Amino acid sequence: MSSLNKVRVCAGVVAALFMAAMQQGHAETRFPTKAVRIVVGFTPGGAADQTARIMAEKLAEKWKPHAVVVENVIGAGGNIGALNVHRSAPDGHTLLLVSNTHAINRVLYTETEFDITKDFAFAGMMTSSAIVIAVNPKAKVKTMPELLAKMEREKGEMNYLTCGAATAHHFAMELIKVETHTKAVHVPHRGCSPAVVDAVAGHVDTVVATMPTVLPFIKSGKLVPIAVTSAKRSESAKDIPTVAESGIPALKNFSVENYYGLAAPAGTPKDVVARIESDVRQALESPETRAKLSGAGLDVFFLDSAQSADLIKRDVASYGAAARTAGIKAE
Repeated sequence: MSSLNKVRVCAGVVAALFMAAMQQGHAETRFPTKAVRIVVGFTPGGAADQTARIMAEKLAEKWKPHAVVVENVIGAGGNIGALNVHRSAPDGHTLLLVSNTHAINRVLYTETEFDITKDFAFAGMMTSSAIVIAVNPKAKVKTMPELLAKMEREKGEMNYLTCGAATAHHFAMELIKVETHTKAVHVPHRGCSPAVVDAVAGHVDTVVATMPTVLPFIKSGKLVPIAVTSAKRSESAKDIPTVAESGIPALKNFSVENYYGLAAPAGTPKDVVARIESDVRQALESPETRAKLSGAGLDVFFLDSAQSADLIKRDVASYGAAARTAGIKAE
């Protein structure tokens, strides 16, 4: 082969490789091709719902001309929504607003069609929301020691509201009871918003719910914050102490966290998951988006896909141990 022909062959190979790379790059960016649906397995108005709606608005800017629609598919503590996504096409156009509640469900509901640790591709965690223990002002309780004293006085007859049975809110209060050898009666609601409304109305004095649903009523003086269950104070309400700061020795290491992210059905192309994760990360870097999340009582809490999967697996293990200790079962 002449030198000229060799050059032509080499040039042809380079051109072919360049075209292949261009086509591959084009394929990797062909998302979305239609509207994206974010399924929230919880009621409107709560931390999960607000996270989804604020992020959907920002992601829609990135994914124009395609819309990003939030749909509340509630039931079975978030399992119905997760099942809906699990059964969807693995193409990234149907996403689950995943939370630590799904890790809890994996512990309590062992016969579901899906396994949250195996049947979803995580596209990043986005926010965390402090779980707040709050009371109606008529209870005349302002601190954790005072709340525990109230539980003692009422000899196990004190009621407390949560966003639902076997939720992180339920786990938090039950673990406090275990650690302090106190008693109270759990009154589960179908979502944080109705639980908080009942506490504001004084039907039950005490409520354990997510920060976004409680914060407006704390600001208006209709609820009194007792503590947050997270390891650190919330950026949204830095004046509310943690349970661990209560001065009660049995609770000095207490921590129950709450977080929210996105997940697609397993089998979704890796490049699509990577695109979603990258766009989520960029959206969270927006000062406007961070301000909206903070205003809703949410803290930015970004983890990448691998870190998100590890977090869910760790929580399944820790919640399993907690459920056995506290005797928590699905209701």
